[in-house]
Amino acid sequence: MTSAPLPDALRQAPDLDRWLRIEDDGTITLFTGKVEIGQGIRTTVAQIAAEELDIAPERIRVVLADTARTPDEGYTAGSNSTQGSGGAIRQVAAEARHRLLELAAAHLHAPMDRLRVVDGMIIDPVSEEQLSYWALHGGRLFHRQVTGEVQPKSVESYTLVGTSLPRMDIPAKVRGKPVFVADMSLPGMVHGRVVRPPNPAAHLVGVDIAAVQTMPGVLAVVRDGSFLGVVAQREEQAVAAADRLRQLAHWDGETILPPDDSIFDRLRQGATESFLVVDGTPTDSPIPPVTPPTHAVHTRQAAYYRPFTMHGALGPSAALAEVMGDRLTVWTHSQGVFPLRGALAQVLKKDESTIRLIHVEGPGCYGHNGADDVVLDAALLAAAVPKHPVLVQWRREDEHRWEPFGPAMRLELSASLDDQGNVIDWNHDVWSYTHSGRPRPRGDGTSLLAAHYLADPTPPPPARPGKGRHTGSHRNADPLYDFAQKRIVKHFVPDSPLRTSSLRSLGAFANVFAIESFMDELAEAAGVDPLAFRLRHLGDPRGRAVLQAAADAAGWSSRNGGDGTGKGIAFAQYKNEKAYAAVVADVFVDEEDGAIHVEKLTIAADAGLIINPDGLRNQLEGGAVQAASWTLKEAVRFGPQGFASFDWENYPSLHLHEAPRIEIELIDRPDQPPLGAGEATTGPTPAAIANAVYAATGKRLRHLPLRLSGK
Repeated sequence: MTSAPLPDALRQAPDLDRWLRIEDDGTITLFTGKVEIGQGIRTTVAQIAAEELDIAPERIRVVLADTARTPDEGYTAGSNSTQGSGGAIRQVAAEARHRLLELAAAHLHAPMDRLRVVDGMIIDPVSEEQLSYWALHGGRLFHRQVTGEVQPKSVESYTLVGTSLPRMDIPAKVRGKPVFVADMSLPGMVHGRVVRPPNPAAHLVGVDIAAVQTMPGVLAVVRDGSFLGVVAQREEQAVAAADRLRQLAHWDGETILPPDDSIFDRLRQGATESFLVVDGTPTDSPIPPVTPPTHAVHTRQAAYYRPFTMHGALGPSAALAEVMGDRLTVWTHSQGVFPLRGALAQVLKKDESTIRLIHVEGPGCYGHNGADDVVLDAALLAAAVPKHPVLVQWRREDEHRWEPFGPAMRLELSASLDDQGNVIDWNHDVWSYTHSGRPRPRGDGTSLLAAHYLADPTPPPPARPGKGRHTGSHRNADPLYDFAQKRIVKHFVPDSPLRTSSLRSLGAFANVFAIESFMDELAEAAGVDPLAFRLRHLGDPRGRAVLQAAADAAGWSSRNGGDGTGKGIAFAQYKNEKAYAAVVADVFVDEEDGAIHVEKLTIAADAGLIINPDGLRNQLEGGAVQAASWTLKEAVRFGPQGFASFDWENYPSLHLHEAPRIEIELIDRPDQPPLGAGEATTGPTPAAIANAVYAATGKRLRHLPLRLSGK
């Protein structure tokens, strides 16, 4: 029998027992290195396993990322979980079922291909004898590796996959049960708070610790260099002590931030390394100049801009840490517990084997916010009160000021058309700071915030350009369209005025905004309908299908604007390899105040084989709403007077009453593998909105967030 290629996660952790266990109580436990951040991965992997094992989904228990119990699957990021962990668990479950049937065949003295399984009960239809998974193998280990030699079920036999199985995590949340890390309560638990410097360059000159040590409930005041924190018996006591400590602390050093209206000029002038991007990958090939073809009849240029953006998690970051002897245990909502463990061991100078990180849900952010930094805060405070679990939560102002931001980007595009209105030359230059700052063990520093302020500091690592396929700032910079000639260039800028890292979709949000806005501009120059112009240049049949499906569902016509209303369309395949999505935006622009109202988003998507239609819709809707908020509202503000976006009033986001109606059209491809969809709509949404605004007003907006001039 020929072995099928194993998913990467299984090649790295092939032991079946690392992934699945038959319990003796009628349940099955799955182990995944991925984490739940609102995307529904717990339900997805349970649904996949239940399908392969022929059991009721209610029997599945899912253990998420835990460095002591689960496989190491790196980060939960990049719309990879369903394909990666889901694919691994599908194979694991198929091989577990096969082994159970082998054992049952020996017990029942029946050929294996005659046996049937109904909710974990193995039945011989001839003798009518039966034996359950749990009686056969409950509480035992398989002691074998996954080989890829067992063929999973055919799609035609699916009964669970493809149905909208209810989310496993929702009932507890609806009932208000303590499911988030900030809600945890352990015996002997106390509370910690950290006092941050007034700005990143400041260092602690002095503080009256004694005045705080005598405050009610205070157990410890921790000072290590410029790291300052407090531990108290009750939360309100920790808050009061931290406030007092903040008043008594004296700092020296100042960070001068440039005016935020200068950031795009700084980007253009600050590049130190540039790379020609070929098929989505930076290369060391010479970068050709922008030279319009001699037979071009029309050449157009445009620049697009994305500001620094926050993750904007609804709740501040939190972590719970406990020190017992030389062992450190931390409960965290990090998106990568295994790489974070290595980074933590590096800073604390501990062996990784003495540290355990356990994922617990927190406020979702889809990217690298303060979740990892607060883990080091909690570990440092817990070391001051051994045997007491210490729950640390950031203030809202700390989350806004100190999280790593989504980086600002500048994009310059030019293209030429021939006499038939076809694109014959395409140029895309992107300037950006790093999109990659997640903590991991490395020899040149650490991105964990508190480590930079310790008496024995570990400095931040130098920023380096990402060179992987569709990573960082060049993600989706290479369009899927069939242009005769393409020149895509990544310009890396190392010295950001703000700390930056991963935010949902990385560079794809800005790149697709620019590409799909520019496609509308070129369509106008060619005198062609924007939908027809896209279809003319798109050979990918799946891409064409989602474009047409979105247009049909939205009632697209050759005239899509006027009287302050307009429709706009945009399209992308995330990373040119994940889910396809097309978005049509219906907008209304108030002529009195220039306010842009997104009234409806119509989305068509192709994510291959659909595991859970409702879960897929959730991802597409959530990505579109977040992208709409970035498009209309969100921008970090700063300047010589300091950081200005320190609360929700100064960093507005889309309100519930402003959220658009959303209609979803799903294209199921049961003959194709499932594709990640968590970031599929983030790129097309801003372009669809901007194109709709142009249709409504005749004004082309290229700066995010979108603002009509003079309004």
